[in-house]
Amino acid sequence: MLPKHRLILLRHAKSAWPDSVSDYERPLADRGRKAAPVIGTYMRREKLVPDLALVSPARRAQETWKLVRGALSKKIPEREAADIYEVSGERILDVIRAVEPSIRTLLIVGHNPGMENAASLIVADGNADAVGRMRKKFPTAGLAVIDLDLDGWDEIAAGTGYLERFVTPRSLE
Repeated sequence: MLPKHRLILLRHAKSAWPDSVSDYERPLADRGRKAAPVIGTYMRREKLVPDLALVSPARRAQETWKLVRGALSKKIPEREAADIYEVSGERILDVIRAVEPSIRTLLIVGHNPGMENAASLIVADGNADAVGRMRKKFPTAGLAVIDLDLDGWDEIAAGTGYLERFVTPRSLE
């Protein structure tokens, strides 16, 4: 049975650290440019196609989304979400709560520690191996798929989610 709502949390792919570039403007590293399409191809193959993508305005998140989006099978509505750049897991939950209930599958492309903290807050149960790996480390280009039996996003809270799967580019090799 399909969940009422599905949340997909994607941490941006590996970024570079060039001198004299602000954190906000850091681009993807070569490794990140290779990993993002791998995740996008996996999402397409597994039918993990969102109805809406909320993407951090930071360059590395935007570049990650562009590469993931290019691997998906259809055009995905997207919004830049400044409220997910360098914020807590609780703040990410606030952003999710504002999403209209007609969106059934929501993708968020953001940063740590917020993504890891939000996932840990939301997930109460799930595939034991996946939960353990996610809680141990949420690496760059990590993808958490969380199922929610909620009538609307405004109901999301700590402990309301089931971790259906957690994948990383390395786990897909």
